[in-house]
Amino acid sequence: MYTKKIYFSGGDFHELQEVFRSLPGVTDTCTGYINGEGETDFESVSSGTARAYMGVEVAFNPKKTDLSQLMDVLFAVVNPYVPDGQGEARGEQYRAGVFYASGEDEPQVQLHLNFIASRGKPSAVSEGGLTLNDPNSNPKLARQCHALALPLRNFQRAEEEHQHYFEKHPEEKSFIDFPKLREYLKF
Repeated sequence: MYTKKIYFSGGDFHELQEVFRSLPGVTDTCTGYINGEGETDFESVSSGTARAYMGVEVAFNPKKTDLSQLMDVLFAVVNPYVPDGQGEARGEQYRAGVFYASGEDEPQVQLHLNFIASRGKPSAVSEGGLTLNDPNSNPKLARQCHALALPLRNFQRAEEEHQHYFEKHPEEKSFIDFPKLREYLKF
């Protein structure tokens, strides 16, 4: 079976793995460190002493799901307008991002992120000669997209204790309501 891989970051990588592991068309997931510089491990990346993004590798069958659907799921659980993580996972290492291993995926990733960025900008609506949501009149209305869209330089698999974490630790608290997410995604 032909599969492709894409890499996502944003918040806690344990939660991201749980989100993607049972989606239709996803064949495998793996937590790890994306675009790291030097030796990376959980302690060094989560503390910010090693530069890398905590994320998940998603292998998928493009005949059963497509990259756009996977990015829709990512941005249903990760806020691209937050600059430094999600929930209690804060810092550059938890920033939302899409990292593509194949150059053929770049246009689709860039298009998706451009769409998300355009949703954050206020639109000018004319009503009775007045312009509402004019960015010049109130720049605070504009939201900036902080999600990254970058080529994958490297991926280092996280330690075994961080693979399928919620299966091993079902008592752990999550900021994602998984039953509600599955209902929303209808699977």
